[in-house]
Amino acid sequence: MLTVKNLHAFYGKSHVLHGVQFEVGQGEIVALLGRNGSGRSTTAKAVMGMVECAGDVSWRGQAIQGRKPYEIAHLGIGYVPENREIFPRLTVHQNLMLGQKKAGQKGRWSFGDMYAMFPRLKERQHTEAGVLSGGEQQMLTLCRTLMGDPELIIIDEPTEGLAPKIVELVGEYLKRLKARGVSVLLIEQKLTIAMAISDRTLVMGHGSIVFQGTPDSLRADAYIRKEWLEV
Repeated sequence: MLTVKNLHAFYGKSHVLHGVQFEVGQGEIVALLGRNGSGRSTTAKAVMGMVECAGDVSWRGQAIQGRKPYEIAHLGIGYVPENREIFPRLTVHQNLMLGQKKAGQKGRWSFGDMYAMFPRLKERQHTEAGVLSGGEQQMLTLCRTLMGDPELIIIDEPTEGLAPKIVELVGEYLKRLKARGVSVLLIEQKLTIAMAISDRTLVMGHGSIVFQGTPDSLRADAYIRKEWLEV
């Protein structure tokens, strides 16, 4: 579905990504791992057309590098940013409404699906999003993205700052997305959740992919874990 080849990204004169290459297939959960500053979030933003970059990014065989973020989103790629970016003065339900690609257009996800997935959001659907807890805001951001009916969702650090029980919950719901036919590119620092739910793992270091393989092969590679993942 998503193919990235020889991707370079820049912040002004700073060269951040150096020839990044990977793929995300149909129905896969691919975890992109690495320490802070390794280039994981920049990779997501480069795919979404949010940073200056060069290289080849294609979606279902169609080149998308150089397109605007909203154009990429309309092709079927959803993006959940690390800082969540909810609309704090709007209610939970209004935030979900804003996630729809076209008002009234029926996709694979409905308001009922979102509230069934996260009952806490149903309880607070008329509450302003700004007063939600961090975990609730993460749920809301994920659901708002799903309301756009993406085929691939790129989710950046979904468990950051969340309690362990909520982390487990997020992992379970990401597996449910896969069961509903949505592919996932999961950008994470926590190995536990990434290794538990991913089909393949990628490890970044200094703006490049330094490892690609299954979770089992990463568990067996002590050098990669020590050199590029462990703090």
